[in-house]
Amino acid sequence: MSDKHYLLEQAYQTNNLSKDEIINLLGNLTISDREVLYGYALKTKQFYYGDKVYLRGLIEFSNICRQDCLYCGIRASNVKVERYRLTPGEILGCCDKGYELGYRTFVLQSGEDLWYTEEVLIALLQEIKKRYPEVAITLSIGERSAETYQNLFDSGADRFLMRHETASKELYETLHPTMRFEDRRACLSTLKEIGYQVGAGFMVGLPGQTLADLAEDLRYLKELRPDMIGIGPFIPHSETPLGTEKGGTLEDTLVMVALARLLVPESLIPATTALGTLHSQGRELALKAGANVVMPIITPTSVRKKYALYENKICGDDKAEDCRYCIERRIHSAGFEVDLGRGDPSLYSDKIF
Repeated sequence: MSDKHYLLEQAYQTNNLSKDEIINLLGNLTISDREVLYGYALKTKQFYYGDKVYLRGLIEFSNICRQDCLYCGIRASNVKVERYRLTPGEILGCCDKGYELGYRTFVLQSGEDLWYTEEVLIALLQEIKKRYPEVAITLSIGERSAETYQNLFDSGADRFLMRHETASKELYETLHPTMRFEDRRACLSTLKEIGYQVGAGFMVGLPGQTLADLAEDLRYLKELRPDMIGIGPFIPHSETPLGTEKGGTLEDTLVMVALARLLVPESLIPATTALGTLHSQGRELALKAGANVVMPIITPTSVRKKYALYENKICGDDKAEDCRYCIERRIHSAGFEVDLGRGDPSLYSDKIF
């Protein structure tokens, strides 16, 4: 058995690797190494979740953002973006359509758009819960105050997705000139303390990112133990300062998805749209490497293409029902089964994610 295969077996058996072991593992992975890794990740996922893949309806309700992240297509400084903002009534219409299509989780995602005040969001959450009491609501709206997080939780928000982006303070603050590393981590800690089911995660292939940075990302996730881990490739957007940089690769991202499955085995891990953008089978390959969530888009087609965090995003012209049934066929063709329930994370059956 090679040294790398030994480390992979160790990770599979113990759900643990040190930072140095991760760095060692990531250096010069062979095709054989990757196949062994993906096999262990799939076995781990099947132990906790079987062959189920959970679907969540994604509503991208505003592309207006106060932040200026160097990689993001909807950054505040990008004057070429055609901005939009769905009204609460339009968001509720998306929920109605999503419920009709069978979704029992709605993910409400936007840029950091402060037009949606605490009061506006509370009213929206309460109305969604009034219409659909059994539905879980996930927010992905960026950094707010602890008081606002608490009030949104009290009003019906069940989950909160906030990628930590990178565990390297230096890299984080280079890429996020309007933000602070400590603030991001404080938000994640606060969300957990309040009682949200929390999603964190990072990008793979960022300019300046090292193997040590990626190892630190995994160690941070191991420490945080989020209920969901979102990992996607860096895809350059031409209207950003990083528009000419080399992007992350499918292979490197799949490796990180698989390692996250081994190190935080009970987590929910999405097969991201970004992976589907990089490769026609990207999401299916992620499911075979340990992912177990897919988020079909139910954003109205009239604005869908405007939510361009990166370019050439797939499914831009698809109607909500097209995405719903397309992804179901893809999941079945990859050998898995669709679960339209709320999809609690394993070992947290008393909580709803």
